Amino acid sequence: MFFVLLSVLCSVLVSVLLKLARRLQIDVGQAIAWNYVVTSVLAACLLQPTLSSLRGPGVPWLALVALGILLPTIFLALAAAVRHAGIVRSDAAQRLSLLLSLLAAFVLFGERLDAVKLAGIVLGLLALLCMIWRSSAAVAASGVVAWLYPLLVFVGFGVIDVLFKRVALAGIPLGDSLLAMFALALVVAFAMQLWRRRRDRVRFTARSALAGVALGAANFGNILFYLRGHRALPGHPALVFAGMNIGVVALGAVVGLLLFRERLSRLNLGGVLLAAVAIGVIAWP
Repeated sequence: MFFVLLSVLCSVLVSVLLKLARRLQIDVGQAIAWNYVVTSVLAACLLQPTLSSLRGPGVPWLALVALGILLPTIFLALAAAVRHAGIVRSDAAQRLSLLLSLLAAFVLFGERLDAVKLAGIVLGLLALLCMIWRSSAAVAASGVVAWLYPLLVFVGFGVIDVLFKRVALAGIPLGDSLLAMFALALVVAFAMQLWRRRRDRVRFTARSALAGVALGAANFGNILFYLRGHRALPGHPALVFAGMNIGVVALGAVVGLLLFRERLSRLNLGGVLLAAVAIGVIAWP
């Protein structure tokens, strides 16, 4: 479970960095672009992909290109969610996106739906509603974005997970697929920033580049330690899955409440706790 704990810490660290970005005068878009430079380099160095599998037939290029577009754009949505809705709601919404990938497994990939999984889905949807619920006064104070961005995170990461499954079913080695995704995301992210530079005269800054290095290291660490957690506990995938997702929801809640003094209603807090329960039910073997 040591690797799972490291993965949880890296995942929450990503949210913390995004939360601090405005305070530290960091351009989030630039930081996300540089993040993919770092993840690409680390994937090439540590996973040592050969890329030979990408030259053969049957490569799911449509899914890979879609991931290259979605990864940086949903990362921006996550940054906006952390900024407007806080770490607690954003991390929980990201983890609850597994509900969409679970539904896709039943609808698209032929898995059988049992009563336990159905109960987990229902609990997860209730948790999501509780977390994004805002009173009329709260909506007036913070705007629609306080619930819209967490909802985008929920849907976006769910679609990304489904695309990951599509690539995995094609038999592409992990190192090859990750490097292809990161490289495509790098091109898309920098294209977006060059467009901003031309339209709004936004200048690249060393501060944002350094933030991108930290963000990329945390982002890649999250993925690497999660995979190593599965390798260390090959007979207990549900334990790794539940530990990762519940750990992120729990630690994200603690960090958001204590470090950033995020305000949650009782209903919102109940939704966070219900999210942890839903994830545990879904991961139950």
